[in-house]
Amino acid sequence: MSIMNLIEKGKKSLNKRQERRTAKDTGIGAAIGLAVGAVAGVLLSPKSGKETREDIAASAKELSGKAKDVLERAKEKVEEAKEELKEMKDNPLKIQE
Repeated sequence: MSIMNLIEKGKKSLNKRQERRTAKDTGIGAAIGLAVGAVAGVLLSPKSGKETREDIAASAKELSGKAKDVLERAKEKVEEAKEELKEMKDNPLKIQE
């Protein structure tokens, strides 16, 4: 295997890791934006105090569920990355797809 092939494989592997990280960062940003938008919508709505408190409680429950989902997906991604790093460690010249 030539040096150029090794360099090219390294570049491809790096690009894939960067794409995964970008996707993860986008997902986290979307979750944060969703949370901020929900809070702003509830706080700025023209409702009575009791209705607003009920909406805040409902939004908090919904946000908690969504946060758990995001956390679970993040854990899965970390496990995938750990496995990939382990494979790269065990076989550094293996072609990464």
